[in-house]
Amino acid sequence: MRYYDIDIFKLNNGTHSFQFDLNDQFFEKYNLGLFEKGAGKVDVILEKSETMINATFKLNGSVELICDRSLEPFDHTFSVENKMVYKFGDEEQELDDDITIITHTTQSINVAQPVYDFIGLTIPIKKVHPDLRTAEDDQEDEEAGTMVYTSSANTQQADSDTTEQDEEEAIDPRWQALKNLKR
Repeated sequence: MRYYDIDIFKLNNGTHSFQFDLNDQFFEKYNLGLFEKGAGKVDVILEKSETMINATFKLNGSVELICDRSLEPFDHTFSVENKMVYKFGDEEQELDDDITIITHTTQSINVAQPVYDFIGLTIPIKKVHPDLRTAEDDQEDEEAGTMVYTSSANTQQADSDTTEQDEEEAIDPRWQALKNLKR
């Protein structure tokens, strides 16, 4: 996986671009069961400054998935753009999914894991071969993004917010006269 290392120690401050190829060997290295075959390209644009490195990943390609209905393989294409931030600090640690602290003496960063993760995020929950997709499947996919969860706790919170707004609107007239002096 050294192919996916970017030597950052030698880079000057400014913008730098790198390009990597994805192939079956890349996907086989992880062997997590999401996908094992695929091909594509990754463009990484680094903006290095004194305190951090902003990395923009542009991924294009396809991976082979197994259909949940027919168990036949099919190609799932992806085209995504994600960002990551590498901040310089005293010790290396991962703060968030997209923020990592690295030391000032870090020689290189390996982008293989973030690339694999970004591709994994494009995989649909319901993997259906394009030949077997129906209008009903497409409608379910559209509705999946609009579903909202509500509970009695959320309703109570909304009711208390409304009550607070009503109390704020019922301001003592003396305070209202003071507010008019500000204007």
